[in-house]
Amino acid sequence: MPHILIVEDEAAIADTLIFALQSEGFGTTWLSLGEQALAAQQNQPADLLILDVGLPDISGFEVCKRLRRFSEVPVIFLTARSEEIDRVVGLEIGADDYVVKPFSPREVAARVKAILKRMAPREPAPEIAPSGPFRVDGERVQIHYHGQLLSLTRHEFRLLQLLLAQPERVFSREQLLDGLGVAPDAGYERSIDSHIKSLRAKLRQVQAAAEPIQTHRGLGYSYSPRHA
Repeated sequence: MPHILIVEDEAAIADTLIFALQSEGFGTTWLSLGEQALAAQQNQPADLLILDVGLPDISGFEVCKRLRRFSEVPVIFLTARSEEIDRVVGLEIGADDYVVKPFSPREVAARVKAILKRMAPREPAPEIAPSGPFRVDGERVQIHYHGQLLSLTRHEFRLLQLLLAQPERVFSREQLLDGLGVAPDAGYERSIDSHIKSLRAKLRQVQAAAEPIQTHRGLGYSYSPRHA
């Protein structure tokens, strides 16, 4: 049974989430402080975090940034703010979804189920072009480039894996979001550009002159073996 950690300082909100999640068969733990959540996730990791942005001790954004130093657990942000920049920042620092207050607890439970379903283990991906510049190890969630292991976040790994699987195919931002396990209607399209920028920087550290990820203006991105 998946276990959900709720990090929310308002008891009334936490109670509604606990009821909705337990009604769907999830186990729950409720904490009201960010520091508590970080300690709990190191000691007894949950399967998903529902994280309020406006916590009393440290912000939810700071919790997520520190969390990503040691865990790739899925995170759903709760916030009273709905500006696009907040949503983009949320995904860029490693969140998987973003819910604006007031919200339907049943909707949040549905999003939890959808994220966990997308995060479920898949069949190990075969190695791609083992004689070429990239080598993908789906079981170990690793990608080597010109023989060097890349230090990738979960989102970066999935993006690069998706591009490498179909060379020269142009993927839209919406299709890449789907590959990340993020609903295309979540408003995060621009954050794909940030992930691609980070990926390119890491690839240039290995091969400065190469441009394996190509931009197609107004369309999206593709992997070009000719430029790798």
